Order: sequence, then C-alpha cells, then structure tokens
Amino acid sequence: MTIRLGAHVSSVHPLVDAAGMGAELVQVFVGDPQSWKKPVTPYPDGAAALKSAAEADGVGIVVHSPYVLNVASTNNRIRIPSRKLLQQTITESAAVGAMGVVVHGGHVTANDDPAVGFENWRKCIDGLNLDVPIFIENTAGGANAMARTLESIERLWAAIADSPNIDKVGFCLDTCHAHAAGLELDGLVEQITAITGRLDVVHCNNSRDAAGSGADRHAGLTDGTIDPELLLSVVRAADTATILETPGDVPEHAAEIAWLREHLDL
Repeated sequence: MTIRLGAHVSSVHPLVDAAGMGAELVQVFVGDPQSWKKPVTPYPDGAAALKSAAEADGVGIVVHSPYVLNVASTNNRIRIPSRKLLQQTITESAAVGAMGVVVHGGHVTANDDPAVGFENWRKCIDGLNLDVPIFIENTAGGANAMARTLESIERLWAAIADSPNIDKVGFCLDTCHAHAAGLELDGLVEQITAITGRLDVVHCNNSRDAAGSGADRHAGLTDGTIDPELLLSVVRAADTATILETPGDVPEHAAEIAWLREHLDL
C-alpha cells in the first residue's frame, strides 16, 4: 500500500503538529486562504527552511490554495487575479517542496454557459508553469460547479485533456463534498479514476449533513452521516495521500489517524 496519513495543520508549526499526530504528511496554506495577496510561507525562516526540515523529518507536504480562487469564472476581475494567485501559490509550493497544490474546481454563475467555465480551466492550465502538480478538488454544492458531479468532472477533463500540461494535473477527492453532492462513495474511486486517470489526494472527512444536501460541513470520522466503513473503503481503494480536514486539533487528529491505521491494518 502507498497510503500516507496526515491532516491539515498550522502553517507556522506544521512539523510539530505532524509529530504530535504521528502523521506522515501535512496539508498547509502558504498564505492567507481568504486573501488575494502573494503567498509567503509563514514558517520561521521561510519556504526553504520548511522544505529542509520536512525532508529531514520524512514528512510530505500538500498545499491547499486560497479559497478565493475561481479560475472558471467568466468575470475578468475574478478569473485573471485567480490565475495569477494560483501561479504564485504553485511557485511558493515548489519552494517548500510540496507534492502538489489542491485547488477547488470553481464555478460559473447561473446565467453563464458552463462550457465557458470548462474552457477557462483549459486556458488556465495551458498558461501555468507547473513546477509542482495541481490537484483539482470536487466541490459540495452549486448547480454550475465545475467539479461537483461525475458529469461535470467528465466535462472538465474532456476540456483539459489535450493541454500540454495535463500530466501535471491530478485530482483530490473530498468524501464530505462527494456525499453532499449526492455521489455514492461506494465505487466512487474507480469512477473518478476512469475519468481522470489518477487520484492523488483524498480529503477524508465525514459530513454533518445528509447526502445531497450541498452543505460543506465536515464532521469527525465516526461522528457524521457517512458510514465510517465507506470512508475506509475510499481510503483503501484510493491507496494514496490521505488528509483529514475534520474538526479539532492535534489530539483529535492523532486519535483519528490511529483509528485509520487500526482499521486499515497499516
């Protein structure tokens, strides 16, 4: 198996948190997730220091891009700054030695043709300098989301398939988002990989709300409306980097990582 377990942690002391959780990898922001400002790694002594320390500790790093990004948007005042900020995030992520950058699929508005959003993704990918890969993440809600349903993910991949940069574009499957979107988790890994050809990261989260709710509200692994056995089956099938974005801090995530290891026989 190539499953590696970790959680989203503090950007200031990620390796301390990793040690406290017994994690093999961490997910961090390299800037303010709600800001358009150029990312600057908040780790003491900067990106190079984090890269060196993480390599010494044997801890992998995944970066989550800012939430404000929406490269699919038809609004120039959103789309163009989004492309710029995504590139800046990729460059900073390469400096910290990250495996890649998770980026939400984005959306267009109700009055827009979704085809324009898929084409905007293609143009964005064509123009990126991908020093590390990007992992497009499925989203929980929105009728005009680019990566909510299997159909939309298929349309997105059809739009980007011929990009010269396609080999640096992967997928991040969030279990809470999939549940909220009304997708069945049983067999979903196989369905996603049949479309994308790869699955690079799992965000292993339970859901506070019912299937198909469209609500992005994460819950602890055994506390939500998703059968924990389904979460385990997704992690087993994906056999890749698996990150918790569940409520709580280091103690709660340490317990959940231990629970995963026990039930996955890792």
